[in-house]
Amino acid sequence: MRKQQSTTGRVKVRMRVPEAARWARRATIWLVAGVAVAGLLSCVSDRSTGTSVDLGGCDAQLPSEAFGSTIVIIRDFRFTPAQVRVRPGTKVTWVNCGAAGSEAHTSTADAGAWSSPLLPPGGTFTRDFAVAGSLPYHCEPHPGMQGTVTVE
Repeated sequence: MRKQQSTTGRVKVRMRVPEAARWARRATIWLVAGVAVAGLLSCVSDRSTGTSVDLGGCDAQLPSEAFGSTIVIIRDFRFTPAQVRVRPGTKVTWVNCGAAGSEAHTSTADAGAWSSPLLPPGGTFTRDFAVAGSLPYHCEPHPGMQGTVTVE
């Protein structure tokens, strides 16, 4: 401990921290900073390139726009789930989980509000639903495939 007299007449007490403790503190700060930076970089990396997600046996590469959305799987000439309830501002992503070489499908609103391109196996389509209502849809090449997005 070292005492110093200040110009105001008060005595300042300075304690010497052992050198090992100072290095430990610095190492901890650098370690925490490094982990934080690595976490941010991995987050940015996943969102910018998409990520592979197991959707019940379907490995599809989801684009970054699909994160946080409600997923509808297209498989065996069905939309699963066929009925989706979401809040305004929610995104819905359709993923064609058919086997390689199988049929392409679409998500097409009955009233014409949206129409996806043909989605080959592994293909995706994402749409934002902002307005409340019940929106029936179908697959253009297979009109027997039907579903409904209800925004409430």
